[in-house]
Amino acid sequence: MDDAVFTEEQEHLTHTYEKLCGIRNAQLEKIRSTSEEATRDLGSMRDERSLDFAEVDHTAETMIELEAMNSIIAGYQRTANAAEETLRRAEMLMRQPYFARIDLQLKEGAPARSIYLGSVGIADETRRHFIVDWRSPVAEVYYNQSNGATQYEANGRTIHANLKLRRQFDITRDTLNAYFDTTVAIEDPLLLKALGSRHSEKLHAITATIQREQNEVVRHEDVPALVVNGIAGSGKTSVLLQRIAYLLYRNRENLTPDQVYLFTPNPVFGRYIDDVLPSMGEKNPQIFTWRSFVENQGLADRGMGEGTAPAVLQGIADALPGLTLDPHDFREIAVDGTVLLKASQVQSAARKYEHVPVGPRFSGLMVEELHDRLDRRFDSMAHDEALHDEMLSLDVDDMVRYFGSAIAPSTQEETVNLAKEYVQARYAVAHEAIENLEWLRFDRIGMRVTGQPTVSAVEWLYLKARFAGTGCRSARYVMVDEVQDYTEAQLMVLAHWFGNAHFLLLGDEHQAIREHTATFPEIREVFARAKGEVSECRLLTSYRSTPEITSMFCGLVHGSDIQATSVQREGQAPTIQACSRDAAEYLAALRAQIEAARERGGLTAIVAESHDRVRWLARELGARKPDEADEGDIVLMRPNASLPAAGVVLIDLPLAKGLEFDAVIVPDAQDSVYPDTPLARRRLYTAISRATHFVSVLSQGPLTPLLA
Repeated sequence: MDDAVFTEEQEHLTHTYEKLCGIRNAQLEKIRSTSEEATRDLGSMRDERSLDFAEVDHTAETMIELEAMNSIIAGYQRTANAAEETLRRAEMLMRQPYFARIDLQLKEGAPARSIYLGSVGIADETRRHFIVDWRSPVAEVYYNQSNGATQYEANGRTIHANLKLRRQFDITRDTLNAYFDTTVAIEDPLLLKALGSRHSEKLHAITATIQREQNEVVRHEDVPALVVNGIAGSGKTSVLLQRIAYLLYRNRENLTPDQVYLFTPNPVFGRYIDDVLPSMGEKNPQIFTWRSFVENQGLADRGMGEGTAPAVLQGIADALPGLTLDPHDFREIAVDGTVLLKASQVQSAARKYEHVPVGPRFSGLMVEELHDRLDRRFDSMAHDEALHDEMLSLDVDDMVRYFGSAIAPSTQEETVNLAKEYVQARYAVAHEAIENLEWLRFDRIGMRVTGQPTVSAVEWLYLKARFAGTGCRSARYVMVDEVQDYTEAQLMVLAHWFGNAHFLLLGDEHQAIREHTATFPEIREVFARAKGEVSECRLLTSYRSTPEITSMFCGLVHGSDIQATSVQREGQAPTIQACSRDAAEYLAALRAQIEAARERGGLTAIVAESHDRVRWLARELGARKPDEADEGDIVLMRPNASLPAAGVVLIDLPLAKGLEFDAVIVPDAQDSVYPDTPLARRRLYTAISRATHFVSVLSQGPLTPLLA
């Protein structure tokens, strides 16, 4: 049967795709012609001019010529950069030009306007956006998922409108596979299709299928701290990444990716998500695990701080205002063996402000004072004849590095001025050392304040952050995934180390798999004290797992008000098998489950509760490291490895955090591993909830009472 709407939409898609091809070809031509013009013009300039640094009289003229050439190069570069950005957008959209259409009536009686939404926006030669970015204000009416009277915010104004049509598309390049007119999230055909697909080794953007409760997080107002507590499979990580993309878009004039910090649970997870933001036209933020963050501060040998009590950090905060610094708390500022400011000079500066309580104001005054003293030291060094000889004996490459060109001063005044430039460039890191408070001995101060013989990484970081007011001034946003795995003390460090940043804290209180980590009330309290305001959202719909699997892991949540739902289609019931303690019988049953998983295809994870259990299973099953595994081998996952697209992997529970698999085998569900305790419940909940379609549970010996 003919479908007039399908035909009309295919014609629109064909026309749109042709426009994208035209834009792509035009930008390729612009890049080619710009390169040729730049080469031709610069060649002409070189032929017409002779750059001469040999004669003093010619130096000024040569510099003017260089500046003219640099200006021309910069102009060509700007043109090329703009063309490359448009080309990148066009090529990205050519894979799927758009995913939705909304028909919006802005005035009663006026015709509705059709707006097509894509992963990025792009304009035609008339500067009309024929594809609108999903993050634009008007796109919010699509994610609200209900037709009729609606509104959205744009440029500080509330725009009232009537949503006449909400249409979704399944598109591959210039081919329309299907379209759907939908109003209710639970009936979202594109969502159900996406959920029914097999696992990928990389997480994908959910731009086309963001649901209403997820959209509330993505487009939430900018607040000092936003806590998101969501069940397993509710899309927390995807929402976090969409939130980053949204913030980069809405603040594109003054926010760059390197001002956004993302904390992930482990390195495997970091590689799992690293394609999501680039697929939306954005660069990845700075990505850390807690361990890599500590290592980046040079504190790896002090442990990760799991055992530090929050009361110790509070004691540090309480002690600082009344703390008196003694002469041995200061250190010199030196670069490459040259002492620029002696410790006694730093102490002398501190005496000027001994009436100011230790803390951010004291540190700010000291930094300003030490910068001034360092500049005066540089001025003094600039008159040193030995330094003049050193400067003038530099080879041409070093002169260009320090001054931008060769130098040949003709007067004492010129020599001194150039010497100032030289020492400022050569010893620039000294100013950085002052900013970083490297003139203070935090170990010594920390030991005195805490009364302990050593200072842990957490104590050291917190002490420095409280001294300076922040440990990282450039961070604007900090996103923490799996926040329930952090201790209260670690979160206190993050809240103060990134004192200027707004926080997004995502996790699942039922996936806290380690002892003594922060509860959600404690998380809220930490950030309420540090930021003054905490907002909260809940995510209670599972998009990852089938209803059978969702029911299974939610059934482990004891005494909770959780009322989770799954939008997946019904699947297979989980299998539970209790084997005897005999290793041969148990391993035979486990191998049978592994073989069944291979026949189903996709990616299956054997999620063992501990690393010790992983080692034993790896030996018994012949698992191989990722770089040694052949096709068909069980892959033993390592922290620095990437997930394969298919097959069977053996992984411990902490490393599996945040990941998802087509199937999960829980190989150690015996009562000795998962007893009836709150911690064991959370660990089993976490293991089972990694699965999308299949779960097999085995025990070597009596089955855990949690599933009995």
